[in-house]
Amino acid sequence: MYDFANSAFATTILAVIFNHYFATVVAGGEKGVEILGFHLHGASFFTFTLAVSMALSAVTSPFLGAVADASGAKKRFLMTFCYASILFTGLLYFVHAGDYWRGALFFIIANIGFAEGNVFYNAFLPAISNEQNIGKISGLGWALGYIGGGALLAINLIMLKYPEWIGFSKDYFTVQDCFLSVALWWLIFSIPTFLFLRERAVKSPSLGGGYFKEGCQRLRRTFLRIKSFRELTKFLIAFLIYNDGIETVIVMASIFGAEVLGMESSEIILFFLMIQGIAFIGSLIFGFLADAIGSKRTIMISLGIWSLIVLWAYGLGIVWDPKTEYWILGVFAALVLGGSQAASRSLQGIFTPDGNSAEFFAFFGVSGKFASIFGPLIYGILIAITGSVQSGILSILPFFIAGMVILWRVDEKKGMEEKRNPVI
Repeated sequence: MYDFANSAFATTILAVIFNHYFATVVAGGEKGVEILGFHLHGASFFTFTLAVSMALSAVTSPFLGAVADASGAKKRFLMTFCYASILFTGLLYFVHAGDYWRGALFFIIANIGFAEGNVFYNAFLPAISNEQNIGKISGLGWALGYIGGGALLAINLIMLKYPEWIGFSKDYFTVQDCFLSVALWWLIFSIPTFLFLRERAVKSPSLGGGYFKEGCQRLRRTFLRIKSFRELTKFLIAFLIYNDGIETVIVMASIFGAEVLGMESSEIILFFLMIQGIAFIGSLIFGFLADAIGSKRTIMISLGIWSLIVLWAYGLGIVWDPKTEYWILGVFAALVLGGSQAASRSLQGIFTPDGNSAEFFAFFGVSGKFASIFGPLIYGILIAITGSVQSGILSILPFFIAGMVILWRVDEKKGMEEKRNPVI
């Protein structure tokens, strides 16, 4: 249910409406903004803002994960960051054209809350699953997320394009109303998680200075211990690299469609509704596939497909017109979108010691956050240099290839053995 709730942020804010609105309206699109004497394309300013939020989150999440494990309070931490993000997502309602500093500040805080909350949410996975069904459960979570994100996105489309269907006059709703709808959706549908999900972690005895001090000591031990989990370490490095490409595709797809193909907002929303529906099926398929053939092989298959998608995107218009091919690419991307990340989450869960789930998943989260820094940042720099959103598309391909090479060296069986019998 938490996937169902917070995927509204991932879809409407990060992937479809706010990122496009911020880059093209708030930060001026091609007209851009002036920062310290430098002219920045609106898309570059958005990617740099995203990178700042991810950098701040990456720095703090390992420590917070250690404190959450020490205090047995993953659920409390999840609730805190969830509601903080909901508040600042709602404040995006007050961001209009030219308010790029205000919008950047509200977005940074909202995205930190979203990203940090996911650290503690993901950390519950090993406690509610086992090695036989972890892939299915992770895949089901992603699938429900696509239903939730897609459902609100459909509502947003009605609000912006067909308000008369729900009894309102034409142009009654604005994009700001869509941002407010995300906050309300997230608030309402996260309630079952906080009411019914039990905290299974046990508090550790306080070490003199309390949980803050113990969190610091746990973090230090985690840095030392993670070296003994060689397969987990190799996986995290691979994830850092290939997730770079995935995250960049997610946050740039709508901007690419608007800037390169001239797609209107309603068309972009329909495009992502199609992706949400197919990604739901893809998440379930890849979740079962991860349990059947192994998470590593499942991820490798998905990364091969991602590489082909990037190559095709670079040469849009080879067979049909570019916009038609973009829709076809969306189908293939949707199939592997949730599947690759669900399989990654399940492989992390298979390798993670049960008593250290929050701090180890924090390292998993750090890999994802650093990916969210470097991929969009490199893309944004290329846009700033060339002035073209399409020019940087091939920069994504090396991340998929390098990630596959490193992931190939991960031994899944050995990783599970290291979890059962860690070398301390």
